[in-house]
Amino acid sequence: MPLQRRLPKFGFASRSARYVSEVRLGDLVRVDADFIDLAALKAAKLVAGQVKRAKVIATGTLDKALKLKGLAVTKGARAIIEAQGGKIED
Repeated sequence: MPLQRRLPKFGFASRSARYVSEVRLGDLVRVDADFIDLAALKAAKLVAGQVKRAKVIATGTLDKALKLKGLAVTKGARAIIEAQGGKIED
């Protein structure tokens, strides 16, 4: 039998996945900052210290206007933030 059939199969772990994090829309309410950016998320302990990029996903509810700066945002989260009167800067 060939060697590739005798060896056990194992999955793939992306090296870049440890530097990217997702933040729920409902968790952004806990951040006390005028502009919510990556540094504010790290200070509020919503993302790990080694994270270089974060993306806001539309999970949860939002009850106040937020100002985001330098974060990636999904279409659904963008619609919810702008409906509440928030602002997103790239």
